[in-house]
Amino acid sequence: MRTFIDIAKIRVKAGDGGDGCVSFRREKYVPKGGPDGGDGGKGGDVILRVDPNMRTLIDYQYKRHFKAERGEHGKGANRHGKNGKDTIIPVPPGTVVYKIIDPNLTGENLKDSRNLEFIGELLEGELVVARGGEGGLGNARFKSSTRQSPRFATQGKKGEELSILLELKLIADVGIVGLPNVGKSTLLSKLSQATPKIAAYPFTTLEPNLGWVPIGENSGFTIADMPGIIEGAHKGKGLGLEFLRHIERTRVLLFLLDATSESPKQELQLLRQEIKEYNPYILQKEQIIAVNKIDLVTGAKLKKIKSELDEPLFFISALENKGLRKLKKALIELFVRQRWKEKSPSSI
Repeated sequence: MRTFIDIAKIRVKAGDGGDGCVSFRREKYVPKGGPDGGDGGKGGDVILRVDPNMRTLIDYQYKRHFKAERGEHGKGANRHGKNGKDTIIPVPPGTVVYKIIDPNLTGENLKDSRNLEFIGELLEGELVVARGGEGGLGNARFKSSTRQSPRFATQGKKGEELSILLELKLIADVGIVGLPNVGKSTLLSKLSQATPKIAAYPFTTLEPNLGWVPIGENSGFTIADMPGIIEGAHKGKGLGLEFLRHIERTRVLLFLLDATSESPKQELQLLRQEIKEYNPYILQKEQIIAVNKIDLVTGAKLKKIKSELDEPLFFISALENKGLRKLKKALIELFVRQRWKEKSPSSI
């Protein structure tokens, strides 16, 4: 099973500029022609470009070096060298880009904030991460009234070269958050147009699955099931740490609890605590709480859960399609309300 790759280290080298040319006009009836050396071409850039169809950075676990084309050298007869071709590196939406100050560091030392310099964030479009060198000047550029036959040209400049760290932060309107094997993938498949891998064992979800919930013909929102969070996730235990960063980009947190567990209340407390330890700001987002697997417990157990949590709850069975219509309606209403706020003049 392929694991989700959300961090990659790559080395990029922009193209060097071509050298300027030293040349003189030589024609049958022009024995003493002047300088006609052309300029060198500019080196190609290295560009990161968002590919909306990409979901992970796994490709860059295998290919880690990228080099743009160098510019051609200038030629005689005032012919300039061609510019080098740019190298385009596709990345998923939500990729954050850092310059690595010391590329010799590895592991956790590599990701130390003191070793990283923020370059940019890509939600769409493209970003130049290494610029090609300028081309050198041909000797025709140096002709003057006091220097009729310059016998020199300048060399092209070197293209930029650096190591960069790519970090993917998933973008979704709603993030389903829960412990392993609570039914997140099943819920996603029932609420949206998605077919995630589903099995009855923990950590089936090794990469976030994205689904689309349509609202009418021309609107809708994205929903993602995050891999299960366990106690100590913010310290790197389980799969949680690698995916907590994705929750930062969601607008709404959909906490999914297991009605069959000994204490759904403790589940919710654990989930909130792990998120708080990672980034307390995330808990300021809108939250919806759903209790799954109600088909497997008694009515008395559901009453106990309701009294213990003392928060607005949606009781559902994703497997049996119980309570899903009400939950989906609440998500749609919340999404529409948030979009309205974002577009209102007071939010600008």
